Amino acid sequence: MDSTGIPKSSQSTMQPRPEKRPLAVHHYSRKKRLLPRLIAWTFTIFLLLFMGFLYCPLQPFETMRNLWVESAMTSLNHQYLAKWFFSDAKIQKILDSDQAKDLGNSDPSLINTHSKNNSTELIDISQGGFNGYLLKVNNPGRVRVAVTRYLGKIGERAEDIASVTGAVAVINGGAFSDPQGNGSGGHPQGILISRGKLLYRDSGVSSYDIIGMNSKNVLVLGHYSLTNIKRMGIRDAVTFGPLLVVNGKPAITHGDGAWGIAPRTAIGQTKDGTILMLVIDGRQIGSLGATLKDVQDIMLKYGAYNVANLDGGASTVLYYKDQIVNHPSSPYGERHAPSFFIVK
Repeated sequence: MDSTGIPKSSQSTMQPRPEKRPLAVHHYSRKKRLLPRLIAWTFTIFLLLFMGFLYCPLQPFETMRNLWVESAMTSLNHQYLAKWFFSDAKIQKILDSDQAKDLGNSDPSLINTHSKNNSTELIDISQGGFNGYLLKVNNPGRVRVAVTRYLGKIGERAEDIASVTGAVAVINGGAFSDPQGNGSGGHPQGILISRGKLLYRDSGVSSYDIIGMNSKNVLVLGHYSLTNIKRMGIRDAVTFGPLLVVNGKPAITHGDGAWGIAPRTAIGQTKDGTILMLVIDGRQIGSLGATLKDVQDIMLKYGAYNVANLDGGASTVLYYKDQIVNHPSSPYGERHAPSFFIVK
């Protein structure tokens, strides 16, 4: 007992207060907190753009929608990309809205073909969205139609045609059927004339769409009966379309031509007789392709007075001076075809 009268305990000692353990708090980074929001916003924006693509009547949605439908419907194997989202009636309405106008037949008397210049010139006309080439042939007398040696069975490649004919340049020509889609079609459609010989014509019809050269080396475009074709002295001709420029007037004045974006081949002629052969690559990285309006505008820029669209897509090819100049888009490599325009 101490002097205060309070007994001492031999065990009385001050015990230290135990330290508090810090609460376990998990700190998430800002990035982790933002990620779900970013995904949600991205999905929402994508959904809004997609709904606008499907239904909004305003630009740029309408233009995007039309190009999508037109590009799908002018291909052989990818029409489902349009039919998944749009009814047949809607698709037809889109295709009808931007079609090239029918300007009738070209007038051969408006073209002067007295040039004696045998030179050719290859011009790179590549621009944003596509790569392409324009071949100028100053003497139209050098241009004619060549056909596969196995007509009705299998087509040939551009270099095969060049090897057989000795041509300096070759581009693909007119329409043909290729039911299996394997690029070996040798069956022409419409009409096919080479060096004055009628090699093929569709049965059961009385008139034909022609893209041809007459005996005066004028590019003749239009719709004619077989009697008129013979009377006009058409020496070479194929069938395709549409016609893009007739007697100096452009056929596409609204929209893009309703054929979407794709590889293109076209032929035209200036008033002084120069033949213009155009190819544009498409359906590949770095060159998606061109609209018919693009083709029309390029040909007008280089003075074309008459222009016709030829078979494009996977068939588009330009062989010039012993090599393929462009990059054909066919998954099977360069496509076989029954008809070609060549430069001798």
